Amino acid sequence: MNQPLQGLRVVEFEGLGPGPLAGQMLADHGAEVTVIARPQAGAVTQALGGRSARPLRRGKREKVLDLKTADGVAQALALVGEADALIEGNRPGVMERLGLGPDVCLARHPRLVYARMTGWGQSGPLAQAAGHDLNYVALSGLLSLSAHRGERPIVPPTVVGDAAGALGLCFGLVSAVLAARASGQGRVVDAAIVDIAAMLGGLVHWVHAAGQIGGERPSPFHDSPFYDVYACADGRHITLGALEPQFYALLCAKLGLTDVDPAAQYDTRQWPALKARFVALFKTKTRDEWSALLEGSDVCFAPVLSLAEAARHPHNVARGTFTLSDNGAVQAAAAPRYLP
Repeated sequence: MNQPLQGLRVVEFEGLGPGPLAGQMLADHGAEVTVIARPQAGAVTQALGGRSARPLRRGKREKVLDLKTADGVAQALALVGEADALIEGNRPGVMERLGLGPDVCLARHPRLVYARMTGWGQSGPLAQAAGHDLNYVALSGLLSLSAHRGERPIVPPTVVGDAAGALGLCFGLVSAVLAARASGQGRVVDAAIVDIAAMLGGLVHWVHAAGQIGGERPSPFHDSPFYDVYACADGRHITLGALEPQFYALLCAKLGLTDVDPAAQYDTRQWPALKARFVALFKTKTRDEWSALLEGSDVCFAPVLSLAEAARHPHNVARGTFTLSDNGAVQAAAAPRYLP
C-alpha cells in the first residue's frame, strides 16, 4: 500500500529538535518534505551531531537558501506557495521579520497549514526566552514528579512511554484517515509504545551516533556544567540547558564567573571542576532567588515546579496551559493551539 501521507507537500524551515523530528515523522509516512537549510550549520548542530550525515533529513529534499537576502526569501515563498503545510521552529517574530510570517504566506496561499514549533509558545511572559527540553519539562511540573524522596528529578513517569505512545497513535490514525479519504481504503494502525518511543528517540540517536551521549566520551547532557538539574539552598531545584555558545556566555556573565572562558564551553577537561563550582554556587541561593536572576533571559533556565506551582506560574496562567477540575485537581489544556 502507498504511504498514507503520499502527496502531502511540506516545507520545513531548518531548526533544532522537535521541528526536524516532526518533519522526519511526516516524511517517514510518505510526505514530500523539503528542508530550507541555512548556508552554514549551527553551533549546537555541529557540537552535538558532528559534521556527519544528518539522520533527521532522512527522506527529505534539501534546498539551501540564505533567508537574509531578498532572493532567498523569494525562493522560499515560491516553495511555500506549492506546499500544503509549513513547519518552522523559530522564536516568535523571527519569521515575520524575515518576511515569511503567517500573514504573508497565507495571503499567497490561503489553504496553507502554517505549523509553528516552539518551547514556550507564541505568547506569554517567556515566549521570547531561550530554552531546551529540560527547561520545558521542568516548567510543566512533570519533572518534579520523577524525584525519589529528596533526590534530584529525572525523567518524569508516564510521559516518555504512555503519553508518547498516545501521541504516536493519534499521528498514525490521522495519517491513515487522510489516506482513506483519498483512496477509500482503510488500514490497521499498529501503534506499539516501544516502537513509538524508539522513533521519538531520533534526536538522541543522532547525538549518540556522533559520540556525544551513551559512550565513553563525556556527554553534554550528562557531564557538562551547562545542562543539568541543580539543588538550591532551600532544597528545591532549577534547570539549565545553555547548549549554545551565546547562551552559555550569558550564563557565565549572570553567574559572575568572570574567570571562565565561554569559548572553552565544550572543552570536556574543564567540566568536572566547573560542574563542582556550579553545584556549590546554586546552593547559595533559594530556587526563587535564582528564578528572579535568571528566568526570562537567554540562559535557558527554568525552575523545577510542582504541578500546583506550575498551574500558578505566570507564563502558564497567561497561556491557559492548565485548568482546575471541580475537585481542584490540575489538568492540562488541549495542545497544540490553532491560531487565526
